[in-house]
Amino acid sequence: MSPARGAPRTIDEYIAGFPADVRTILAKVRATIRAAAPQAEEVISYRMPALRGHGILLYFAGFEHHIGLYPPVSGSEALERAMAPYAGEKGNLRFPLDRPIPYGLIGRIARLRVRQDRAKAAKPRRR
Repeated sequence: MSPARGAPRTIDEYIAGFPADVRTILAKVRATIRAAAPQAEEVISYRMPALRGHGILLYFAGFEHHIGLYPPVSGSEALERAMAPYAGEKGNLRFPLDRPIPYGLIGRIARLRVRQDRAKAAKPRRR
């Protein structure tokens, strides 16, 4: 699956390019991340939906058999254990479309990424 007719300009356009059942899932993934990061800016980057704070918080994307969540997330042992069943080859997450999507886990991941983004932005930059 891929968005119809070239590169999407908005997340709405991206989601609209999928079948109805996948659109529903992508919209809920988007809403889950937005709830955890209400100040984040929605962008399309690398032809995927992303939410950006000081840097990219998360990308999400629809595929034929799964929903992908990027980049790899670390920083919480408990969260890493919860994510382990969904880990892809490079640490990115794959949520199979034939199983319930763990929206609660996605929310936890997004909240961790927001905290990490804020902490990184608060650090003084080296010259």
